[in-house]
Amino acid sequence: MFICVFILDIVLYIHGKFDLRIYRWTQAMIFAIEEINNDPALLPNISLGYRILNSCASPTNTLRAALTLASGAEEASATSHCPPAISALIAESGSSQSIAAAGILGPFHITIPSDYFQAKALAALVKHFGWQWIGAIQADNDYGRNGILAFKEEVEKFGVCVAFVASVLRTYTRDKFLEVVEIIKQSSVKVILAFSSEGDFYPLMQEIVNQNITGIQWISCVAWITAPRPSTPEIHRSFGGTVGFVMQKMAIPKLKHFLTSISPYTDPNAPFVKDFWEIMVGCTPVLQGVHAATEDTTKRCTGNETLMNSEHDFFNVTELRVTYNVYKAVYAIAHALHQLVFCQPVGAQTVKRCLNLSEIKPKEVSKKLQKVNFTNQFGDEVFFDENGDPPASYDVINWQLINGKVQHVTLGHLTFAANGDYKLSIEEEKIVWRTGKKMPTSVCSNVCPVGTRKAQIQGKPICCFDCVPCADGTVANSTADCTPCPKEYWSNERKDDCIPRTIEFLKYHEPMGIALTLVSLLGASLSLATMVVFINYRETPVIKASNFELSSFLLFSLFLCFLCPLTFLGQPTVWTCMLRHTTFGVTFALCISCALGKTIVVVTAFKATFPGNNIAGKFGHAQQRIIICSCTLIQVVICALWLTLNPPYPHMLFTYSNRMIVLECKTGSQAAFYAVLGYIGILAVICLILAFMARKLPDNFNEAKLITFSLLIFCAVWITFIPAYISSPGKFTVAVEIFAILSSAFGLLICIFAPKCYIILLKPEKNTKKHVMGKTTS
Repeated sequence: MFICVFILDIVLYIHGKFDLRIYRWTQAMIFAIEEINNDPALLPNISLGYRILNSCASPTNTLRAALTLASGAEEASATSHCPPAISALIAESGSSQSIAAAGILGPFHITIPSDYFQAKALAALVKHFGWQWIGAIQADNDYGRNGILAFKEEVEKFGVCVAFVASVLRTYTRDKFLEVVEIIKQSSVKVILAFSSEGDFYPLMQEIVNQNITGIQWISCVAWITAPRPSTPEIHRSFGGTVGFVMQKMAIPKLKHFLTSISPYTDPNAPFVKDFWEIMVGCTPVLQGVHAATEDTTKRCTGNETLMNSEHDFFNVTELRVTYNVYKAVYAIAHALHQLVFCQPVGAQTVKRCLNLSEIKPKEVSKKLQKVNFTNQFGDEVFFDENGDPPASYDVINWQLINGKVQHVTLGHLTFAANGDYKLSIEEEKIVWRTGKKMPTSVCSNVCPVGTRKAQIQGKPICCFDCVPCADGTVANSTADCTPCPKEYWSNERKDDCIPRTIEFLKYHEPMGIALTLVSLLGASLSLATMVVFINYRETPVIKASNFELSSFLLFSLFLCFLCPLTFLGQPTVWTCMLRHTTFGVTFALCISCALGKTIVVVTAFKATFPGNNIAGKFGHAQQRIIICSCTLIQVVICALWLTLNPPYPHMLFTYSNRMIVLECKTGSQAAFYAVLGYIGILAVICLILAFMARKLPDNFNEAKLITFSLLIFCAVWITFIPAYISSPGKFTVAVEIFAILSSAFGLLICIFAPKCYIILLKPEKNTKKHVMGKTTS
């Protein structure tokens, strides 16, 4: 019984030259079929036959042949044992032709890895060598277009840009090939991938060699890297150092004897055996019954020629790649037929048919192929995934010129796992590049130096960019983007590192801090000195006239006012922030309350000079203390509420300066802060109005005049303080506040107490009751 297997892959003449590589593929299929027919365990009592059809490497011819097979129009030849029905098909090695056949004959399985895995492998190679800017040449058919499309999708994930995609095809005119050459010459790419069959790409290779284009590193797909026609020293001038992938190699030792046994004398009707013999032996065989053409001038064979001792590469069966996959394909079909016919896997003890051979359908064979899983005699596991693809595994090949011959040197390996991950290993030190031992680089724009970032150039791919300096406050060291520094840091001059910002606050030891501290201590000392003078001279008329108790309270409050600025110096903390504002508010409220008390005393004393007016007796020391304490207590309550509800706190201000952090005390509640200032202002205005009204009372020593002038200074200072406080930057805000405190305190101290001290210390003769009461004559 016979089952017929078709092979649809004969392109034995390319540009008029007999292709020995493809001829070996057909012989490998015949060899495998004969092995299977001689194997008693595989398809027992069934013999496989074959029929070879020519596709001419053309999708159109492939489609025509597939239609012929599908319609059954092809008749068996007189020498063929195959019935017209087709059981299985070993299709074209090219993807375009295979897709055309699959459209007629249904889904197919391949024994070489899918082009999708090949595209992923090539993308992995580009990523491994760090090439970012590459060109692509595709065959203008399904194989090239789909391959480059899958390749682009993969490399774009790695940030690689494809500068151009040019198309080639063996049927193109020379002008079209010259256009592609011009694209290559004008492009800045140094690495180009050629995803094409050898027949489609070879005309372009010749043009590139003719124009002496030698500065390109080429990447090859599986289809042409080991093809013998371009593997010549002439092509190597421009394509030396090419890297790419091929299927894993395998040795079929018994095949050599089969190949060396090919002879036109053994089987004169074998396809193409006469052409093969002429190439290998160099003479035309003289066959019985076959007359040579009269114009044929080639040498005639004697009949004693043999191929047994030939050293031609055709007979080298130790590094078979595509040939081995043809061999595997035949065995895969045989295992599928065995399971279909015998309903059990190969190797079962009892073998009984469960299906008549006439009932075999190609679709049933395809279903069984999907489930095939066996290990062949070379230890290679043969199976297909859900897409009909075998496990993907490639060798990395490098073109090297050794002893005047182009050698395809294996330098690495790539294997895909079931989940799509891959493992790539390459002996990089053994690679011979187009540029020598140094790996070529291919980038549209060089890597940006530290401190700069990528700026996309409009209208160009993402791999083409300018490098612009990072903005202030951002850095770029190992990445192409500028990253902002943390808030407490700022970029250095080179923009490659973040350095801590300078923390600014009004310090004790800086010149301004020292000056303010000295002035503050001077004011406090003057207050204490004045108090000492008043204590020593408390029985004199001047002191008695100015109300010793109220003056003592006022001097004490001024002493505290002068010490208050010391809390504004140094690094702000939670406690100092709460202390500085509340201390300022309470001390100045006490100070103005004392001044208010003194003013009321002056007014009531004058009113008491009128007959029947006893108001002075009602406004004694107790009432004076009540006024001072009650006015101060209101401020204490405001400050207590402020500290309880929303107290001041230390705050880092980043907006003042890029390289500086201003450490300040945030008021917490703005309303509370302005309530404290407002209350002091209200007391000052009331005091100023009363003092102004009493300024012309008839007395040589009318203290209301002094209070009026001091409060005018006080109000002027604090009115100008508000805009200066708001507009002052950084630590100068604190300095302005301290200046206002000291100025107003000095104004009160000097205006109220300096005249008294002047009389007491320098003009003691005026320190009399008569002078004070204005009864002395000038």
